[in-house]
Amino acid sequence: MLPEPYRLHHRSDFSRTVRHGRRLGRRDLVVHVLLASDVPVRFGGPRFGLIVSKAVGNAVIRHRVARRLRHMCGPLIDELPEEADVVIRALPGAAHAPAADLERQLRGALRKLVPNVAVAEPVSAAPESGGTS
Repeated sequence: MLPEPYRLHHRSDFSRTVRHGRRLGRRDLVVHVLLASDVPVRFGGPRFGLIVSKAVGNAVIRHRVARRLRHMCGPLIDELPEEADVVIRALPGAAHAPAADLERQLRGALRKLVPNVAVAEPVSAAPESGGTS
């Protein structure tokens, strides 16, 4: 779950980020980032917004995609600058993409869009050993 201070709520914030921010498209996502240093002082850190249209699927699928993306945004809070606004637009392929692929696409886009910030590679589960000890 993404805590309240880290969410974009107002249409004006979404519009400003999409229109004036930098954008990078991936196979299943389009990521928009605006480093809003000229915005009045705000507290809490980076803010995230999601756009999951009907093209992605029915309501159940859209909500599942949104939950997965929100879950991926949580660990990014400490890695992005406080003045960053991030809007993630899910493309239709996001409905069937594995979570690891979505996270890799998101982190890769953020690495290119946010200068001087090291967004780490996604943490993948360690393979289990099949042998006996």
